[in-house]
Amino acid sequence: MARGWESKSVEAQQEEVATRDTSDRPHLTSEEAAITRATENYRLALRNILQQLNVTHDPRRREMLEQAKADLEQKIQHVGKQGCR
Repeated sequence: MARGWESKSVEAQQEEVATRDTSDRPHLTSEEAAITRATENYRLALRNILQQLNVTHDPRRREMLEQAKADLEQKIQHVGKQGCR
């Protein structure tokens, strides 16, 4: 019986989230949404690279990670410039 009440609560919460007003979020064009997604993907990848750099001691691996870091930073700047047209 407790499960029934619990699932009703979860169901109500899910419905509340689904019906919540989205007017506080900016409406993006498909191009703006793609730029935002690309930027976030690059930032997540950069964070991963930085974490790996913190624990890696092998000089060859560090060099590879530094190159990847530079590449991602360049891509983030490039995507940012696209969004500022």
